[in-house]
Amino acid sequence: MSEDWAAVAKAINDRVSELGWQQRELAKRSHVSQAIVRELQHHVVERRRSARTLEALSLALGWHPQHLAAVVAGRRPPELSEPVSDDGDTMWSRMDALEERLSEVTDRLTEIQTDLATVVDYVRQNRK
Repeated sequence: MSEDWAAVAKAINDRVSELGWQQRELAKRSHVSQAIVRELQHHVVERRRSARTLEALSLALGWHPQHLAAVVAGRRPPELSEPVSDDGDTMWSRMDALEERLSEVTDRLTEIQTDLATVVDYVRQNRK
């Protein structure tokens, strides 16, 4: 599937113009660097952008989180009222993955704490 970054540039430029914003304003509101915003707006560097970048820009522009992802894929952008489809890279999927990983880390730390307590007890008993 080809990606239409020219369509992304047009969508962003049209919306920024409609809102009366400057590039700096979009960068600030989306927490995306001004350099990346510039590259996207002027379509000077055609490279794949992360889903997070497209989501942040979409939200800052008042669109559905997956608006720009749909544009780049040549699909109809979802309406704001439509649910976010979970393609494995949405915010909720990332949060679920982080929660799962945090649980694994917590379990491992508990094991380490138990092992450390065993070592401390052993050292205390053998110091006498």
